[in-house]
Amino acid sequence: MRVKIYFSNEQNVCKVGMKLKRTVKRAVRGTLSHEKFPYRAEVSVTFCDNERIRELNREYREKDSPTDVLSFPMYDFKNGDVPTDCSAAELGDIVLSLEKARLQAEEYGHSFTREIAFLSVHSTLHLLGYDHETSESDEREMFALQDEIMKEIGVLR
Repeated sequence: MRVKIYFSNEQNVCKVGMKLKRTVKRAVRGTLSHEKFPYRAEVSVTFCDNERIRELNREYREKDSPTDVLSFPMYDFKNGDVPTDCSAAELGDIVLSLEKARLQAEEYGHSFTREIAFLSVHSTLHLLGYDHETSESDEREMFALQDEIMKEIGVLR
């Protein structure tokens, strides 16, 4: 499976280097592989700060607070909306607050790399139609998948 990831950096709180980008790529690819995604895929990843993600969270989710990651899927897979042009399925956008991710890594006592991988897996699952906010069973399913994928890609701490 081929995955093209387009990166954009709209913050200056954290350095965006090759290690960070490799972590995101491994998480996105690992998630698509685990889910046996049948198409070539494209994903846009934007790194931002808390102020920007708060604006987006307020605009799109009506929650006036910074969050760690937002997902903007292009398809509604759960309702049968699937890519028709299989040359490359544009799955959607991931917006990651590196500022929030760094704070959460410290709070949870694990590495920044682990937090970025987790948020990338989480967001990619959203792009594929998973939603932990719809029911308790959906939450359990999505969180179990996240744990499986994190183990598969070898990011534990």
